[in-house]
Amino acid sequence: MKFTGEVIKYGDNVDTDVIIPARYLNTIDHKELASHCMEDIDITFASRVKSGDIMVAGDNFGCGSSREHAPIAIKASGISLVIAKSFARIFYRNAINIGLAIVECPEAAEAISNGDTVTADLDNGIIYDDTTGRQFKTQPFPEFVQKIIINGGLVESIKKGVIR
Repeated sequence: MKFTGEVIKYGDNVDTDVIIPARYLNTIDHKELASHCMEDIDITFASRVKSGDIMVAGDNFGCGSSREHAPIAIKASGISLVIAKSFARIFYRNAINIGLAIVECPEAAEAISNGDTVTADLDNGIIYDDTTGRQFKTQPFPEFVQKIIINGGLVESIKKGVIR
């Protein structure tokens, strides 16, 4: 799996209440969730994010509640991949379950800047900062995780018979 996009970067401890504020949890419409994604920390996010962009963050990304709305909002906004120093465990599993590609790589998360163009080759576990020429090593995506992401999430993968 390869991803290339422009980076939108955030800091440490971005919680699920910031990713999608609780006042919008009364909808399951993915486009509606995306339109409010990150608005309490970055009011410009929804208007500037482009399909394929890559989100980069610090430690403990997705901390807080266990709501699936948070990774759904990120994915529906057009973000193709989230790279962070670390993820809250429940957020990590929810992201994979809904088919949002995420990867922990502290070195990349620290070095990559907002606005950089990044290419991530997650078959081989390599993240390239195309803007600076730096390269970072991470764990390749296991084949079963790739299948889940390619097929749009765990439920869709099961329905299609890709995952049992």
